[in-house]
Amino acid sequence: MAKRNLGTLRRRSTSLFISLTFLVMAVTGVLAFVRPFSITIIGLHSLMGFLFIGIVGLHVLNNFRPLRGYAHGRAIWVALIVTGALTALFYFQPAPVKSVLGLSRNLGPALDRFEMEEDHLIYRYSPADHYRMALTVKAGTGFDPQQPPAFAIWLENQGAYHIKTLHEPDMESAAALPYWKFKRAGWEKAKQEAEEKGEVDLVSSPTPNGSFDPADYILPADPETSTPYKLLIEINQPGDAHGPYDDQPSLVYAVEIDELLPLTFQTLDLVGYPKREDEDGKEAWSLYYVDDTFGSALDLIDSALLKIERGEP
Repeated sequence: MAKRNLGTLRRRSTSLFISLTFLVMAVTGVLAFVRPFSITIIGLHSLMGFLFIGIVGLHVLNNFRPLRGYAHGRAIWVALIVTGALTALFYFQPAPVKSVLGLSRNLGPALDRFEMEEDHLIYRYSPADHYRMALTVKAGTGFDPQQPPAFAIWLENQGAYHIKTLHEPDMESAAALPYWKFKRAGWEKAKQEAEEKGEVDLVSSPTPNGSFDPADYILPADPETSTPYKLLIEINQPGDAHGPYDDQPSLVYAVEIDELLPLTFQTLDLVGYPKREDEDGKEAWSLYYVDDTFGSALDLIDSALLKIERGEP
């Protein structure tokens, strides 16, 4: 009798734990969707999820025989098919699912988002609640949404050194963007060397041009020490022959951002195309003036507008 009572108590306690942890997960899940990012809410939701896994394991042990019986009926196949279909739907995120996700205010700790439409693309970056950057690139007549060009978006400091990639192309597209690839490789090498030497002050430094931390440029601890930096786009449509080119080079657009002279709206200008010019046996790239030998490559981008909203910290 005592053993039976103990078993009943264990099953009831497990069921209650499942119900209560599920309630906490449900509430924190809804809060995470409707509210801005909060590490407290996300942390609570995640840790409760791990606890929930353990309790469900106990529930399976307590009810192993009836659950094993379910596995022999049609219900298991229905459950597997429905779960698999929903998993694929939510993973690949077709337009209706993205529309629902777009209603969420939880955009991540850095509010880092990228969206591509047929006639434009938008990149949003916000390293703090009071600082919101939105780059809107309007597609030109040469932009094909079915076969979109390769492109990268990144930040450089005043010394023309890469400090952060905002939008990274996939591995296949990266080869078509030699200027970004060269700048990114130099940044990775310099950062690795600094870390190996223990020069941690170079990884995050109050001296902007010696730092790898984008916050030192965008949100410096002392606004009076802020130095200008640049936002750049490199774009390339592989196989776009024109004039003397079997494949027109990529084009680079840029804009300078100065927090001492803040502007809400700025347009990016075409600053050139990259050409390799090795120095002392080392790889090097420079930007050259775009002349009339270019054709369709100039029609990939109609305009690029950068909007920065700044508030009080």
